[in-house]
Amino acid sequence: MLSIPHALTGAYIASKFPNPLVYIPLTIAAHYLQDWIPHWDVGTGLSKGTRKRSTAIILELFDLAITVGLVYFFWKDSWGQPQSIHIMIGAFCGLVPDFMEAPRNFLKWEPFFLKPFNEFHGKFHHSIPNMLVGLIPQIVLVTAIYLLR
Repeated sequence: MLSIPHALTGAYIASKFPNPLVYIPLTIAAHYLQDWIPHWDVGTGLSKGTRKRSTAIILELFDLAITVGLVYFFWKDSWGQPQSIHIMIGAFCGLVPDFMEAPRNFLKWEPFFLKPFNEFHGKFHHSIPNMLVGLIPQIVLVTAIYLLR
């Protein structure tokens, strides 16, 4: 999935369960469950050579910029409040599995200690090449988070 639904899910979970011992594992688990849903993301096509790494990096930077903006927009009333740190940590933790995969996907470099985590992540990952179909579940999820927050 894009960074947007992962980070928003993490922020949402942290906003509802502001104890890091609760929201950190829930947020990471949610990441894997979301990746199990067939989806499109900026890395779709990298392994098959249908997308250039430079294109994927540019798209990912754009995705991350939108992500930061939406996390702020969704929880702007909480900014400066004690729970805002939990919201930011939750958003970050929602992206951790993708951050661990980034060196391999974007730089063709995988430190040995990340390989088992990336293999585990790969078992859940279901990317599809159809952008429209692959964005639908993400749009539904982001809309639900916006309405439920």
